[in-house]
Amino acid sequence: MIANQCKLGSGRVFLTTSLVRYAAAAVSDCGNKRPSNEDAFGFSVESGVFVVCDGMGGAAAGEVASSLAVDEVVRRLSDRAAVESGAAALEDVVGLAVFAANEAIYSRSQQNAQLNGMGTTLVGLVTQERRVLVFNVGDSRCYRLHNLSPEQSKLEQISLDHSLVEEQVRQGHLTHDEAQRSPMRNVITRALGTQSSVEPDLFELEAAPGDLFLLCSDGLTNEITDPLIESMLAVDLPLDELCARLVAAAKNAGGHDNITCLLVRAES
Repeated sequence: MIANQCKLGSGRVFLTTSLVRYAAAAVSDCGNKRPSNEDAFGFSVESGVFVVCDGMGGAAAGEVASSLAVDEVVRRLSDRAAVESGAAALEDVVGLAVFAANEAIYSRSQQNAQLNGMGTTLVGLVTQERRVLVFNVGDSRCYRLHNLSPEQSKLEQISLDHSLVEEQVRQGHLTHDEAQRSPMRNVITRALGTQSSVEPDLFELEAAPGDLFLLCSDGLTNEITDPLIESMLAVDLPLDELCARLVAAAKNAGGHDNITCLLVRAES
């Protein structure tokens, strides 16, 4: 499933393994200020592949970039026979998929002057039984709501933003509050398609039943805080309803950008 308009997607098929199964749903919205949606999402529950992209560029270039990236990554990582054959490590397969997506965007921008300079962020998640590999380029994020007990859960940001202010925070030059107020907070330092090559960051986790993963564009995280996201995800509701509530909260807070939320739940 691939989408980059103001629409909802849901995965009602479960990927069954000996330990966990996965379900997913997504919502993408233009927000309150933008005339079009340059975000895109795609997933295959059966293959355990989930991707969100936030495009950038003049005219429709951002939509082209994000759609190209989602299509390429989902298609390549959905080839589970190749991924699980043991011929290549999962990390290498992810790296090749991201490389192919970057090349597709960069080549298209070089061939068409109207698309020159287009690019996109990328955050993705691929599952291999209980193993979860998160990968990202740019400032779209992956979070995990981890069940510590039936009464307690904790939200943690898995990915690290490739943005100017977040790199300054990690170096100790800015506080998180200062970064959130900075006029430079939307300047990203790494993106797909803007250069001839790019390297994703990779994060490996082990999924436990009840874990909930959120992939989202910065249209969500620029509007609502992590504590609010945590409290909203802790409610026992269907995934598509949780996505819709997150998007609605971001729009109520201003909705200055496109907003995309993709939720993936590990179930016993």
